[in-house]
Amino acid sequence: MSYRNFLDELKKGLPSPAYLFVSSDPFLHTEAVSSVMELVPPEERDFSFHTFDLMNSGALPFEQILDVLNTVPFFAGRKFVVVGNSQKLLKKDVERLGRYLQNPSETSVLILLNVGTAKKELKDAAKGLKQIVLDIGERDIPAWVKLRASARGVGMSDGAVDYLIGTIGTDLGLLSSEIDKFALIGKQDIAKEDIEEIIESKRTYNAFALVDAIGAKDVERAFRIYKVLQETEEPYSLLGALNWQFGRSLAGAASAAGRDYYYNVFAALHKADAGIKTGSGYPMELLLLRLLGLTRQR
Repeated sequence: MSYRNFLDELKKGLPSPAYLFVSSDPFLHTEAVSSVMELVPPEERDFSFHTFDLMNSGALPFEQILDVLNTVPFFAGRKFVVVGNSQKLLKKDVERLGRYLQNPSETSVLILLNVGTAKKELKDAAKGLKQIVLDIGERDIPAWVKLRASARGVGMSDGAVDYLIGTIGTDLGLLSSEIDKFALIGKQDIAKEDIEEIIESKRTYNAFALVDAIGAKDVERAFRIYKVLQETEEPYSLLGALNWQFGRSLAGAASAAGRDYYYNVFAALHKADAGIKTGSGYPMELLLLRLLGLTRQR
């Protein structure tokens, strides 16, 4: 099940007694929990909305968390119990979970948050869990941006969405932050020009300009733009923006040679990603040199 399935379940009030929300992006877990909390009236949340994190050394033992689930709610509505980092469940706790799911509380909803793919033993033991994968593929990010903007009361054109992703990158947290800003400017429909005014007023250059400089083999301009962006962007944000820009260009490549060029581009982006993760050398600077050294063909 996908993120859209999560939204559908949310509209129905999360009718199942237990869910497993799987995601590799902590932002999506945070967003999902915030959405679930909105199902509970503010004045009832102290009694009907509980969160636990298995990574927290002070968290309740899992058997006591199950006791919370089995306790009758103080108010008439159902109680929601969220357990973060369920991938850390011990074998004995997975077995306890399996027994609970054979006869779950009718007045509580259990939500397990799992970072990464759920382990086989968890899925096998917890047949009663409804699993929803929250992760959003890159090709689905434009639709997510529109959906997120719509939830904030604003519409965005395709051009505005493309420009936003091309400038900010594909980090959902950063995109969400920018969308929140759009909701404050008092316009129902956001155009590319509005985004330029909000985002570009902070800096002289963006990923569009950097890609153009790389395509023109203008070494001096490319590194000048990168120096400016280096002061305003996290490496992953800039890498995501470059990946998005080159990905859109790949779709329009007409020849095999042109496609080979972009495959080499993505190989270079992958090396930069690995370099950022290991913290070795100067991955972004090396990326620029590799991209500038590629022969571009259409």
